[in-house]
Amino acid sequence: MNPYGKYGLFALSSLLLGGLLLTGCGGGGSGDGLSRSSASGTSVPLSAVNATSKGSYLVVAWNDLGMHCLNPDYDTAVILPPYNTLWAQVIQRSNPPRLVTSGITVEYRIVNNTYSYGKRSYGGFWDYALKLFGVSLQRDTGLNLDDPQVRNGLSGTMLSKGDHFQASGIPVTPVSDNNSWNPYQVAEISVKDRSGNVVAKTRTTIPTSDEINCAKCHGSTPFQDILVKHDAMHGTSLVGRKPVLCAGCHGSPVLGQQGAGSSGKYLSQAIHGSHASRGATCYDCHPGNNTKCSRSLAHTAPDGNCRKCHGTMANVASSVSSGARTPWLGEPACSACHTGVAGVSTGTALYRASSGHGGIYCEGCHGSPHATIPSREDSDNYQAIQYQGAAKTLASCGACHSGSRGKSGNFLEQHGNGRTPSACNICHTGFTNPSTDRWPHAFQWKNRSGAGTVRD
Repeated sequence: MNPYGKYGLFALSSLLLGGLLLTGCGGGGSGDGLSRSSASGTSVPLSAVNATSKGSYLVVAWNDLGMHCLNPDYDTAVILPPYNTLWAQVIQRSNPPRLVTSGITVEYRIVNNTYSYGKRSYGGFWDYALKLFGVSLQRDTGLNLDDPQVRNGLSGTMLSKGDHFQASGIPVTPVSDNNSWNPYQVAEISVKDRSGNVVAKTRTTIPTSDEINCAKCHGSTPFQDILVKHDAMHGTSLVGRKPVLCAGCHGSPVLGQQGAGSSGKYLSQAIHGSHASRGATCYDCHPGNNTKCSRSLAHTAPDGNCRKCHGTMANVASSVSSGARTPWLGEPACSACHTGVAGVSTGTALYRASSGHGGIYCEGCHGSPHATIPSREDSDNYQAIQYQGAAKTLASCGACHSGSRGKSGNFLEQHGNGRTPSACNICHTGFTNPSTDRWPHAFQWKNRSGAGTVRD
């Protein structure tokens, strides 16, 4: 089973709805840094940013989960490999815009991060890959659960996946080439035409952290201590078999496994249940006290606010045990809190696998899980600032206005063809129909504080 594609891809039965399509999907440009504004800063006039440029193409890109974890070493007990996935969509700016899926090449590179083997103790992943994961890997190439025949490195070409481009299993680590530790690594995405000319470029966060703080309870050699205690409590002989993959006995769907494994207990159930009454916190494992992976300003708190959406550790374990939740595949729904807004409910599909207005994926406009815009980390806000000059959801009226629903009045009179640019011009070169039922979420979102100074 492929955990990243369980729900499949949404067919684009109608690529765009026609008429007025106010899509939040990004703009063209070179991605020249985060100098325009930040999550707490003010916006700049749209005429000064790439959103209203004459570029024919633009690209939006994101990481699928908002955070990937990896082991700090691979010679004892192993939970997760270095593994990251990037998605991208390319849009041709026009009236109406359209998704572009052929005749182009989409490439990626990790900025200032060109190799993983030889940094700290990550090389053990490649040294023990055959024993742990059953495959031999060339150094600095990764596992790939989506396309096993493709071994991606820290730069390469993304594969066309129908309505988007994707690179799976990128073995990025949180250590840059200058040996600095940063869990918020940055990927640069470039779109080239048939002649090799770059027609669009952007950047996105490719997050990864090894901050699994087992040492809080398990001492200076935490993974060895875990195996020793596991052997003592459960009659296993793991110490003599190391390195061991925890998912070898405890099923982990994120690694493409079906079912709970030979132990009869999913890894998520075993870990959450074991630690629920032992003083552990979410940030001890879901990184971490330095990483603080839950960074969306609207959704986080000092402790990450994890329980608001995911429940307590005891609840996670019990719901997996009862069958009410499958780890990694049964996740919180946005509609549980965001009610009364069209298009928020994605049914049985996960947020990360769902598309909306104009066929753009939810993450393309709103950002990755745990990092929806605005985020604490500037790299998460990069595209919003690049394309509309403000760290707001793409195409939000709040990019210019003091409120996210903008100014009351006739839209075409204010923002029609040849008039004041709006965030909609990220993708749209013109408008013909102001009917709000064609807008993203049918313009039913609640009014929130904007980054701009234009008042109602």
